[in-house]
Amino acid sequence: MTAPPKITVTGCLCQMARRYLLAIAVLLSVPMVHGVTNDIEALKADMNFFTDASCSRLKTGVTQAGLQGFKSELLKSVASGMLSATYHRAYRVAGYEAYPSPSELGRTLKLGNGFSRYENITGVYLEAGENVVFMGKAGGKSLSLLIPDWMRKPPENTDPTKDPKGWGLHKQEIALKEGVNVIQVEKAGNVYVSYFDDHAEQAPKVMIHFPTGKVNGYFDATKQNNADWDRLLDQAVSPIMDARGKHVQVAYPVEWFNIYTRSKGVELIRNYDAMLNHHYSLMGLVKYKKVPKNRLLARVNFNYYMFRDGDGVAYFGNKGTMRMVADPAVVITGDPCWGFCHEVGHALQMRQITWGGMTEVSCNLFSLYTGGRMGNPSRLKEQNQYATARKKIIEAETKKSLLNDTDVFDRLVPFWQLHLYFTRNGKPDFYADVMEKMRNCPDAGSGNDAIRNQFEFVKFSCDVAQLDLTDFFDKWGFFWTGEVTVNDYGKYHYTITQQMVDEAKASIANKKYKKPGQDITLTGE
Repeated sequence: MTAPPKITVTGCLCQMARRYLLAIAVLLSVPMVHGVTNDIEALKADMNFFTDASCSRLKTGVTQAGLQGFKSELLKSVASGMLSATYHRAYRVAGYEAYPSPSELGRTLKLGNGFSRYENITGVYLEAGENVVFMGKAGGKSLSLLIPDWMRKPPENTDPTKDPKGWGLHKQEIALKEGVNVIQVEKAGNVYVSYFDDHAEQAPKVMIHFPTGKVNGYFDATKQNNADWDRLLDQAVSPIMDARGKHVQVAYPVEWFNIYTRSKGVELIRNYDAMLNHHYSLMGLVKYKKVPKNRLLARVNFNYYMFRDGDGVAYFGNKGTMRMVADPAVVITGDPCWGFCHEVGHALQMRQITWGGMTEVSCNLFSLYTGGRMGNPSRLKEQNQYATARKKIIEAETKKSLLNDTDVFDRLVPFWQLHLYFTRNGKPDFYADVMEKMRNCPDAGSGNDAIRNQFEFVKFSCDVAQLDLTDFFDKWGFFWTGEVTVNDYGKYHYTITQQMVDEAKASIANKKYKKPGQDITLTGE
């Protein structure tokens, strides 16, 4: 039998071959623990050789000779690897912290359920079929595994927008218990630990061990560099690579990262983080030290160009769209920047500034603010929106409500004028302070009574400005009375009475604020 040919890795080796050889090297560096019959009683017996229920470390005194006492081939293999220092612990064994629950964020930040459900990235890829997971002491807390189907596609010959299974992210969820968990994975995928708590800062860190998983890894831009990024892409065993920064989490295909983000992983995540930090500044979370630990998720989808749902922001997995979101130089410019800021703005828009009719308005405060901070021109200016909005609302022959105008960019104008005016006149934190007041006050109304939030916004604006802004709001139709029906992801029928208007104006008049020195409705860019 002849010896196999020697393989020499050269600079000309194609990327696919290089990735293949690196993947083989990684697999050979860890014990073969797959394909075993996992007798749960044998596993439980062998847990006695380890220091805790996660089987993350061997007890002192366990030796190679002592391996004969093991009853399960799986833990025997793990123990052997630990003793010889060849067990690949990175990602397989880790401690996981609790994140504030959506209900907690809703209470403290007055936001909806828009943050990532996949915070605790494991970097582990589980094959379909039987797998074993060990969990340490959890202090009575509930934890589960999430295995999302990131790459799910609609049936062939189906209009992607009419997918019978919808556009949403499908996932398998598996509850965990302390000690050994023998689980059945329906479809191979990256695994995440779901661990949320209303008192996250008091919840214990929980150790979890994936002895049967493959290591895919994940990128943390706050701790790793671009050499780490490229190595992770080269060694990926999953079609999806997870990456995160301080504020963002992304899950895009390795295929597109290799095309658009080679040696630029740090720059991509930092650009996402910068945009989100501007969002948090606008809404006062930076000023008032309330930036959440939780991140916002951007992921791939195969149904629609771009949308936001309960699992985050989703982008279509084709060449054009992936370039927009995976190339760090592109993601902060033009439509890509506006789109991300708009969709994430939906997750961050506060209920009290999003009464029916405002869903596609208050989110665009973020698009304008952050887009400008990233060096992009104002859409309101480019679209001549100040003049058109003024003509249709302020200069209309018959006085009308802001909500009578169906153009969401027209509705946006007065809100942005307040930002421009106060930024130029010594109060750049105008919206930061208004939104902090909102966080500290209950909603004024909901449903068909949500219009009361409009009057609360007027009063909060005057309080923050320390000015009587009733003339400004009157011209923009905030004090219009009558009945108006608004279709805004649901139908709202508002009855705006003279009593509501009089009460708001009286509340402001009692503060004895002075009037602004100029007509703010003429403010533009």
